[in-house]
Amino acid sequence: MRELSLHVLDIAQNSLAAGATYVEIEITEDRSQDRLTIAIRDNGRGMSQDLAARASDPFVTTRETRKVGLGLPLFAASAAACDGGLTISSAEGVGTTVVASFRASHIDRAPLGDMGSTIAAILACNPGVRVRYVHRVLGPGGAGGLSGPSERRFEFDSEDVQSKLGDVPISNPRVITFIRGMIQQEISALSGGE
Repeated sequence: MRELSLHVLDIAQNSLAAGATYVEIEITEDRSQDRLTIAIRDNGRGMSQDLAARASDPFVTTRETRKVGLGLPLFAASAAACDGGLTISSAEGVGTTVVASFRASHIDRAPLGDMGSTIAAILACNPGVRVRYVHRVLGPGGAGGLSGPSERRFEFDSEDVQSKLGDVPISNPRVITFIRGMIQQEISALSGGE
């Protein structure tokens, strides 16, 4: 995939297909370690340890419409190609966590892409699902790095937004357009500031 946000959307769709009512997406840009980490957590059906261990095999899928599942294998391959990796932890009846890490400066790392549109698409099609998005940028600390690493962060929680909207559904096209633009603006401000 050309953008990592499309992998995130694919994994979130897997979460929703597994009955998740809560999806958390956390992006961490650790500039001092040259790492980009993407974590997607859900409260869906979860998987057995055996299935979780084999989930990145393209010929292992729970879908009945086709015999091949390429989402996790492609995400894992993208991470591995950039000096990173992918882990899956899951428990039946509890949920699943997928974590992919990348060397941020690797020449083959795809750009993060449009996370605003990814979150907006999830909400537009699944208004009853709570989506929490956290984007963190870690950098070196103050003078000489003596004060520890600095952190800038942006958090979005669809439950908070829906409580402010009252009777207006979060899937309302105007709300979705606002959310998409606001998330992209906040990420741009995080990534641009040092």
